[in-house]
Amino acid sequence: MTEPHASVTYASYLALDDVLNAQHPRSDEHDEMLFIVIHQVYELWFKQMLHELDRLREELEAGATAHAVRTLRRVLTILKVVVAQIDVLETMTPSQFTSFRDRLAASSGFQSAQFRELEAILGRRDPRVFQHYPEDTPERRRIEGRMGEPALFDAFLRYLAQHGYTIPPEAAERDVSMPVEPSTAVQELLLQVYRDDAGPATVCEHLVDLDEGVQEWRYRHVKMVQRTIGDKTGTGGSSGAAYLRTTVASEAFPDLWRVRSRL
Repeated sequence: MTEPHASVTYASYLALDDVLNAQHPRSDEHDEMLFIVIHQVYELWFKQMLHELDRLREELEAGATAHAVRTLRRVLTILKVVVAQIDVLETMTPSQFTSFRDRLAASSGFQSAQFRELEAILGRRDPRVFQHYPEDTPERRRIEGRMGEPALFDAFLRYLAQHGYTIPPEAAERDVSMPVEPSTAVQELLLQVYRDDAGPATVCEHLVDLDEGVQEWRYRHVKMVQRTIGDKTGTGGSSGAAYLRTTVASEAFPDLWRVRSRL
């Protein structure tokens, strides 16, 4: 009787031949390999975060506090790793990056479809992102699909409903293709959640941690870009650090921030 998985090895299970041969520098510059590896690792972490956030929405809608908290903790830990990777990238000096920058041609981090999907799950609804993705491409269809789904905060409100809280109609029935806007009625609800100081309040705090973690990544990212290229135009013709600075204070869950002034 044969072993059904006898032929599986560490290398084959992880597809290491594909992974370790996926780096194709376009120059002979030593530092281009680091640039490629860091960004490929980013994309792998983005993939995992999408995987976890999809699960988180399901757990929230099911009212599963313990499972949602565990998933949130995992996402928060991944975010810390993603932020820490910037330390490695910042070992590259401006002159080292400049030595191969022209080989990037029109490619740009703005073209990361997975990051746009993450933004959409967190509630961003900005059609300007589509300028980097031609119509009928898989990337554009994925982002459009995400923008048409309930955002994470919508799932959180359904979670609160599962725990007996009354959701304001304008929030429960909102058009999910639009951004989440601050709501006084939702903030009143959150005040009660915090006063009850039970599992839902813990979920609130972890969502604030998530929002803060994304903002931290944005801040570290813009400072890395600024120290590497200053205020030069970014690759692919993007506005580089100038645009990134406008995103740093972007909040995914505005009501969770505003209610803090009333606690």
